[in-house]
Amino acid sequence: MPLSSVPRAAILPLLLATAFCAKADPLPPSLDQPYPGTVRMKIDASDTARNIFRIQQTIPAKPGKLTLLYPQWVTAQHGPTGALHQLAGLKVSANGKPVAWKRDPLNVFAFQVDVPKDAQAVDVEYQHLSPTESGQGRIAVTPDILGIQWQSMTMYPAGYHTRRIPIQTTLTLPAGWQYGTALETAQRAGDEIQFKTTDLETFIDSPLFAGRHFKRFDLDPGAKVPVRLNIVADTAEALDAKPEQIELHRALVKQAYKLFNSQHYTHYDFLFALSEEFGGVGREHHQSSENGVKSNYFTEWSKTEAVRTLLPHEFTHSWNGKFRRPKGQDVPNFNTPLENSLLWVYEGQTQYWGQVLAARSGLVKASSVRDIIAATAATYANVQGRTWRPVVDTTYDPIISQRRPQVWPNWQRSEDYYSEGALIWLGVDTLIRELSGDKRSLDDFARAFFGVDNGVNVAKHYTFDDVVKALHGVQPYDWAAFLKKKVEETGPAPLDGLARAGWKLVYTDTQTEFLKSVEEQSKTANFQFSLGFSVASDGKITGIVWDGLGFQAGLSGNTTLLAVNGRAYKAEALRAAVTAAAKDRKPIELLVKRGNDYRTVPLAYYGGLKYPRLERIEGTPDRLEAILQAIK
Repeated sequence: MPLSSVPRAAILPLLLATAFCAKADPLPPSLDQPYPGTVRMKIDASDTARNIFRIQQTIPAKPGKLTLLYPQWVTAQHGPTGALHQLAGLKVSANGKPVAWKRDPLNVFAFQVDVPKDAQAVDVEYQHLSPTESGQGRIAVTPDILGIQWQSMTMYPAGYHTRRIPIQTTLTLPAGWQYGTALETAQRAGDEIQFKTTDLETFIDSPLFAGRHFKRFDLDPGAKVPVRLNIVADTAEALDAKPEQIELHRALVKQAYKLFNSQHYTHYDFLFALSEEFGGVGREHHQSSENGVKSNYFTEWSKTEAVRTLLPHEFTHSWNGKFRRPKGQDVPNFNTPLENSLLWVYEGQTQYWGQVLAARSGLVKASSVRDIIAATAATYANVQGRTWRPVVDTTYDPIISQRRPQVWPNWQRSEDYYSEGALIWLGVDTLIRELSGDKRSLDDFARAFFGVDNGVNVAKHYTFDDVVKALHGVQPYDWAAFLKKKVEETGPAPLDGLARAGWKLVYTDTQTEFLKSVEEQSKTANFQFSLGFSVASDGKITGIVWDGLGFQAGLSGNTTLLAVNGRAYKAEALRAAVTAAAKDRKPIELLVKRGNDYRTVPLAYYGGLKYPRLERIEGTPDRLEAILQAIK
């Protein structure tokens, strides 16, 4: 039958089958040997009016097939979150002539180029289109601040370990702006900065913050190994840190050194943004960290205690997560999948030490850290997803959901290896103390495990067995069984560490001052432990506990609470209604709106307000006080 006479409906499946039979070209194996040549890159970051970064690269290459990779897996993000969707305008040339490129049909982060016979390098040009509004992603450029995560702006040749690819970068900033980064500067001419040549892995792991308003503080004056606090802000006033505030940050450095008894960087740079526009961030790097909070961090010090665990957490990561890394994250490049199953050590223990160091340094009061632990314990005691999903499985959540919003987070669970992991390590710490008669603690593990090879800043990878062996060296015990039960089994939240610490979780009808301030900062009223949900300042119902009271009453997402017992919703009105119901035993009536539907929801709840706090267990040693005390 002639093709022209074949029915169109019969041709279409054949055409589709042909179109989707494309085969991926296999990536060349990564060689652990020096790349022949240095990648040269220029980035123009001066267009803060449109948030456009313009990039030019010269990549040494031999004639023949060349695969260029755009980073997909970035260690600090724990998943395949490379910002490929923000790359545009890709052009390739050699010897001044255009060269065609082709995206791999199955591996979309790989680009194929045929290098001409007479060429020794290819020139690559493209733009990174940074988000201009929050719906597109985290805002990293404002009229006064910019943050550069180099992986979003870098392409690199496949076939070599990234730590063996040299790269030299030149950056153009907006006029007069200052910057902070762990990269070392070769020279600055006007607004053009040339950085010293380094390897691609170190380069990617050394982000940069720059701003119109900038101030740098030395957090370890006179030390051979500098630690710097580089601050950018919306206004010059936001940089006005009082000397006693900076002293607390210096105390953080001192307490970290006393804990870990080592340094694994040639210098360390906190990159710290204080802004209402720049997106909040907390991201670890080996010799630096990205940190972003609101602009009142210093100027309204009494209101910002809740966010002052951020810098201790990220600083801890230089030891845990960057120097000591899980073996499954020992990968040759940024396009090899990461294995996340030990994130409950990587992030969970860091979460624990971040809180401990916040208290030991004085950045956060010990009583406030107790409140953080109480809120964490209460949260996980009410996470219904624990009945089906163990905490180790949440380590894959950065890959599964990539931090997208969930429909029923209390049931689905998210990245619980952070905070539930902190409870597990509290349990380990208190058990070591109990078994040793309070002669040893997790501090000893920190020195033995993270304090090895002082001065070395090359990653040292570990396995589960390595962790168990180090714990056993501190205090003999069946740590493998203990940890596996905590992370691999479902069931009750790991609250046993509280009792060994000399405290228990209780609920009262009044909030602690610290948790009240956290609620005010978040602009959310927490009724999770009474009504089974929270309410945002605009009345939106959030955080619904799976099979809790609100759930059983039919409440769901996309629901707004309009009125309580016939009066317009305010947090105070709902609190008063809950208190009154405990006395008069009358159901609380909620008027809610979901989509275009309005309905009244009666809640037969008479248990009163419930807020978590820790209460001392009489006659027991207060190990939590010992844990949170500064090391002398």
